[in-house]
Amino acid sequence: MTAPPATSPAVGDDGGVDNMARLEVIVARLPEAVRVDIEAWGGEPTFRVRNKNFVFTNQSATGLSVKLPREEAAAVVATDPGAEPTGYGLGRHGWVSVGVDDDADEDRWAQVEEWVRTSYTLVAPRSLAKVVLAEDGIG
Repeated sequence: MTAPPATSPAVGDDGGVDNMARLEVIVARLPEAVRVDIEAWGGEPTFRVRNKNFVFTNQSATGLSVKLPREEAAAVVATDPGAEPTGYGLGRHGWVSVGVDDDADEDRWAQVEEWVRTSYTLVAPRSLAKVVLAEDGIG
């Protein structure tokens, strides 16, 4: 999947790019996607479409979990040293947890964007997923 280019992310107080701001820019381009912070989990952020999670992350967005097709999830875990099957039994359903360093390069962010968009298309209602797949030249 090739996603359209993201708009400029926010710059953090230290002059670096803020991971959460970058993630929010990616998610903002997905139809009906919203951020929901789970108070019972200490305010941990999730991103949802019509009440279905497609990204779990931490406050700093240095770690996130996304849903991928099982074969792709297995390949990511096998080739990305910062990836592992997501806990709580989600890994067996294609969920993968990946790390995103504060100083992640553009290639890493392009990969993160692809994973987020893929996760969205697997979780979103078909009509919304088709919009994103068409943008990515897949539908």
